[in-house]
Amino acid sequence: MTTPHPPAPPAGAPQNDPASASGADTPTTDAGSGRSGYLYRRVALHLADHTDAILKVGEITRAIGAPSSGAVFEALKKMTAAGHATHHRDPHHRFQITQAGIDAAGTLPPASPGTRTASGGGRQARPAPVPRPNGTLYHPRRLGKGWDVEELRRLRAQQVPVLLYGPPGTGKTAMVEAAFPDLLTVAGTGDAVVDDFLGSYNPIPGGGYEFVHGPLVTAMRDGRVLLVDDATLIPPRVLAVLYPAMDGRGVITIPANGNETVPAVDGFYIVAGHNPGVHGAVLTEALASRFTVHLHVTTDWDLARHLGVPKQVVNAAIDLNADLTAGKTVWAPQLRELLGFVTVRDHLGMTAALANLAGIAPEDARDDVTAALSRHTGTPITALALGKR
Repeated sequence: MTTPHPPAPPAGAPQNDPASASGADTPTTDAGSGRSGYLYRRVALHLADHTDAILKVGEITRAIGAPSSGAVFEALKKMTAAGHATHHRDPHHRFQITQAGIDAAGTLPPASPGTRTASGGGRQARPAPVPRPNGTLYHPRRLGKGWDVEELRRLRAQQVPVLLYGPPGTGKTAMVEAAFPDLLTVAGTGDAVVDDFLGSYNPIPGGGYEFVHGPLVTAMRDGRVLLVDDATLIPPRVLAVLYPAMDGRGVITIPANGNETVPAVDGFYIVAGHNPGVHGAVLTEALASRFTVHLHVTTDWDLARHLGVPKQVVNAAIDLNADLTAGKTVWAPQLRELLGFVTVRDHLGMTAALANLAGIAPEDARDDVTAALSRHTGTPITALALGKR
């Protein structure tokens, strides 16, 4: 842990030059800017734009075009002393922003005169968590020049359809629920049929049947958002029912109800979710081409830490996800599983929570998960099981 006036850095640390000789309590002045704290802001904002990265001092220096790695190192030590960054020595000096640092960076002025946000002003402060229908809170993440919830709403207003893709449990559905309180959802499965979208005849008291319209029809008539979750598990011939509603026609026909036609009113919007690694998921060209924006959704590791997931467990999950990407394992925990870990820990304790996280892994990935958790926690782990009487 650094002190307000740290000693000279250990061997291997970036060497200070006169630009960094002011000490940790003295605002750093970027050469040529004439503005106190300008370099600190640039460092903080760069880390805030790379929340999952643990960056070397030299990498940050080059990325922001700073004149001195020593001055950048001093700024990073001040961030660490304030609790806005973590300092890793492995053996290089590397830094990662904390949730407190992200929140603080959201209130900083832009790092350069040309930096603007989606609203046209200075850098936006992080918005407050957004409630979901189940009462839990969604924590917005950066998207483009703004925040995901706000940007999704703008895309809806401009009728730009979005396909969200990424592993299950990364927060795709949560983000859409937070963005659109008027959301209707169709859960995709291989057994889905056209009636799940358009509706079907249901029996009524006293005999007979009446046609009950499905969620696609309701969304079109009421100007609501329809989320097609796990869309690529739905047979392509069934998904084809969406296409007339999404293209320039904006009208569908219901053959089962006398060829009833339903035009879409203003506000109607379709979002879809896709889990590429799930068995049976097929992203056809017909489906992909209907969505202008394809947005990759990954787990927010910093949010996981902020929500109480221990650092060692997060680091194990990061390693497992890297192995998953490299094809070295078939499963890795995402935010959903990590939040479940916190719940189990709070009720049954740390040992049981670690064992449960190993136990929920698919059998062909369980050895990989237990090895990663054991390596990072220093605790031998087996899947959760009942003990003796």
